[in-house]
Amino acid sequence: MNDEQREIQAWAHTFAADVMRPAAAEWDEREETPWPVIQEAAKIGLYGLDANVNLFVDPSGLLLPLVHEELFWGDAGIGMSLKGTGLASSAIFSNGTPEQWSQWMGRCYGTPDDVQVAAFCSSEPGAGSDVSAIRTRATYDEKTDEWVINGQKAWATNGGIADIHVVVATVDPDLGTKGQAAFVVPRTEVHGLEQGTKLRKHGLRASHTADVFFDNVRIPAANVLGGKEKLDARLAKAREAAASNAGRNASMATFEMTRHIVGAQAIGIARAAYEFALDYAKGREQFGRPIIDNQGIAFKLADMALEIDAARLLVWRAANMSAALMRGESPNYQHGEGSMAKLKAGEVAVKVTEEAIQILGGNGYTREYPVERMHRDAKIYTIFEGTSEIQRLVISRAISGMRIR
Repeated sequence: MNDEQREIQAWAHTFAADVMRPAAAEWDEREETPWPVIQEAAKIGLYGLDANVNLFVDPSGLLLPLVHEELFWGDAGIGMSLKGTGLASSAIFSNGTPEQWSQWMGRCYGTPDDVQVAAFCSSEPGAGSDVSAIRTRATYDEKTDEWVINGQKAWATNGGIADIHVVVATVDPDLGTKGQAAFVVPRTEVHGLEQGTKLRKHGLRASHTADVFFDNVRIPAANVLGGKEKLDARLAKAREAAASNAGRNASMATFEMTRHIVGAQAIGIARAAYEFALDYAKGREQFGRPIIDNQGIAFKLADMALEIDAARLLVWRAANMSAALMRGESPNYQHGEGSMAKLKAGEVAVKVTEEAIQILGGNGYTREYPVERMHRDAKIYTIFEGTSEIQRLVISRAISGMRIR
């Protein structure tokens, strides 16, 4: 890291330690979006479009994972409330036009005086890992030059409370994933968008997750990311089978940009649990000596430190590769490096937080100590944005060149 990166890392760490950690248990119990914390982050410039852009354009690619690790070290539930908007803004950036960037990305975050959040709506009750099963439909109405969206989305972070919803929908069901597109749906400007059930989750309780229903929601034709002309051209190529890789899937293009960032979040949780367990093992005495004097405890901590560092290096490698465009180069993923980073980090977070509970014994199983919450928060990292099984599928296909099923 260079001096600027260290300074920004320290800035994020201070916010995580002074603002997020003291509030973590309260918002976990309340299971509500921590708007006061989001507002505090916005006031100091840690939440907002400018913050995201400044972190994203780092040519090394390290600033985003550095900041995410520190914030999720502070608390994962609050961290997701701060960073969940990034998935929607990344979708706009990766699929949209410069005009759409200007129109919509700022609205994802609002202003320090009027903070907003955004939601990326891809998954459905019957379409999680299998994005080809998306049933939400977007139909073009030539008479009004509008898209009409109908369907249900599930597990949407900020779903229903967000101003901007980025919705992946099927335009031509016969084309599978190549017949899908992403649309910007501004909640305050449409009719027919309703929040469904707000989920009561195992972890990340301070982050709002809900179903979202779309009942004849009408949006201007210009709200399709990339523009309607580009979509029409892509659909025509797909119909003609002009190329087997015509176009990109709107969900996958977004996940490709965020996979290593999710890994950095998992590392933050793991590191927090490891550090707490290490301090506890030094201070907790049994049989007349600190429990860390026993190899059974010391070796656990050694393995925890080893695995966290190994996962972080995979995340940093993927981050550096993803930032190739910022250096005027072409990204050169060859072996599923982004999936490797997310897979390793997610599984390390689950294992490390479990071992932290074991080291604390009965205390670790109570809510009086934070490792119980960290363990609950960690589990989702082997599930969302591609399960561990899907990551292994991506990697196996990349290393073999074969269509592994």
